Amino acid sequence: MTNAAPQFPLPGFFLSFEGSEGCGKSTQIRLLKARLEAGGCSVEVLREPGGTQVGEEIRHLLQHAKAGEGMTPEAELLLFAASRAQIVREKIRPLLEEGAFVILDRFLDSTTVYQGMARGLPLESVRAINAFATGGTLPELTLVLDMDPATAHQRIHATGRELDRMESQPLAFFEKVRQGYRQLAEAEPQRLTLVDADRPPETIHAEIWTLIQARRHAV
Repeated sequence: MTNAAPQFPLPGFFLSFEGSEGCGKSTQIRLLKARLEAGGCSVEVLREPGGTQVGEEIRHLLQHAKAGEGMTPEAELLLFAASRAQIVREKIRPLLEEGAFVILDRFLDSTTVYQGMARGLPLESVRAINAFATGGTLPELTLVLDMDPATAHQRIHATGRELDRMESQPLAFFEKVRQGYRQLAEAEPQRLTLVDADRPPETIHAEIWTLIQARRHAV
């Protein structure tokens, strides 16, 4: 692996990672952050929901709080959107203006897939709420780590830790999630790219690096 400076000038670069639970997003984000920083880039990794004080409170409610156990899909959708509206304006836009390479662990596509396609909420409503929350701020590139849901499910359970509310969904739910991401990637190939996540981490990282370099040099 080489660590040559990737030459990412102002303005910054906005990249999001998507995929089902257990697909390896955290590992790939860690590898990418280390490589970018070794090349002299200013890198900021954020997560959704979360990333701000408001967002982290919402994250706890969505994933861990007992009060969230009976949450309706509609309330879930609006809470994700509230966290997103805050992080876009408080963190993402200022960081991009400073020239940072912003990596987001999930963004609006998670809501489209999880609450729209998997939960069955009207996609037109989901898209309208996403558009309002983001105010037109979108990633230049979204990498979808694609993995067989059964394999990803096994990975989650193999950790031995207590699963959060989203991770505890049945396998059939994650099968819908995978198909949802594939449909999005087919509909928006200019932004979303599927990456086979059922390979060694270094192999996946090498492909991700190539994809980022190609996109950055194209703009």
